Amino acid sequence: MAGDLPEYYFRIRENGAAVFRVDTENRQRRIEMEEIAIANVRNGNIKPHGDRKLTAEETAVITGWIAQRSAILAQRDVDDIHRAVDHLNLVTQWAQSKASEDQLEEVTDTLLLAMHDLRTVLVRKKAERLMKTEPEPE
Repeated sequence: MAGDLPEYYFRIRENGAAVFRVDTENRQRRIEMEEIAIANVRNGNIKPHGDRKLTAEETAVITGWIAQRSAILAQRDVDDIHRAVDHLNLVTQWAQSKASEDQLEEVTDTLLLAMHDLRTVLVRKKAERLMKTEPEPE
């Protein structure tokens, strides 16, 4: 079992991870984890733990993990938006077929304001993208 363990373990935190070196080569044949660094996904910073100096290999592994984790988080953001669209469709179906007048009264203003805000942002962002792609008149 111990031979199958990765050399490094990343304990996920709010904005990155605590990085541990996994050691199974000791006299007690126990799994030991030595904290070696803190990795920040938001800004890419890597802070060695205590007075430790990271090796080039450790830095490369951590940098690779940050890139991989950033890609995973970006994909999750897109997945969350797709789920939000699905949920909006379910809300539409609920409002059309199941909602009582009291329920609609409770949520209509909040939903309309949120949808108006979202529409305003989306239209502005789309216009900005279109302006970037159109050639300027000479």
